[in-house]
Amino acid sequence: MSKNRILVIEDDKDIADSIGLNLELSGYDHTIIDDGLEAAKRLSEDHSFDLALLDVMLPGLDGFALMEHLQRYNIPVIYLTAKADVPSRIKGLKIGAEDYIVKPFSVLELLVRIEKVLDRAGKLNKVLRCRDITIDTEKRTVTKSGEAVALQPLEFDLLVKLIKFKNCTMSRERLLSEIWGVDFVGGTRTVDTHVASLRKKLGLEGVIVTVTRIGYRLED
Repeated sequence: MSKNRILVIEDDKDIADSIGLNLELSGYDHTIIDDGLEAAKRLSEDHSFDLALLDVMLPGLDGFALMEHLQRYNIPVIYLTAKADVPSRIKGLKIGAEDYIVKPFSVLELLVRIEKVLDRAGKLNKVLRCRDITIDTEKRTVTKSGEAVALQPLEFDLLVKLIKFKNCTMSRERLLSEIWGVDFVGGTRTVDTHVASLRKKLGLEGVIVTVTRIGYRLED
């Protein structure tokens, strides 16, 4: 299955490059455009994008004006902008944005919101890959080099979380909260035990790395 394609319309090169790098590391295809008019023209030629990350203040054509071009092709929009005033937020959401994120923002938060919007729009890729491992999140199956690997439900959820946020450090506390739930009464050693099991079952020693005193990062 092909990767989700994301269009980044952002005129600040440093921000655009940072977003692009994190999208690439997270398994997304992406295209960066730094001008509103150029984006409108490009969309008329290629509009097979699953989502757009859109700045408001752009040369040529601003992000609010670009919304109609994106809606024409049913492309969900997340605004990423320095315009933090309430009227701008309200306008962005009222004209059709799925989300509105004010700069500066957390990369992990952005990745979570991207996933949520793609899922809500029915465009989220249900198949994840890492090295020789393939995960079908809909069927909840895992294969390694084509061979099925049996995982416990929480092991599966932990693996999916680490792969979705690969190359990002995830704290034990965050993993515990998001996978086991806020009401879980055990300690973070539970996370360590499940990580050890994943490493053994899938040969991920050296791939799921321990970040001292923080948590884990799956490197790919």
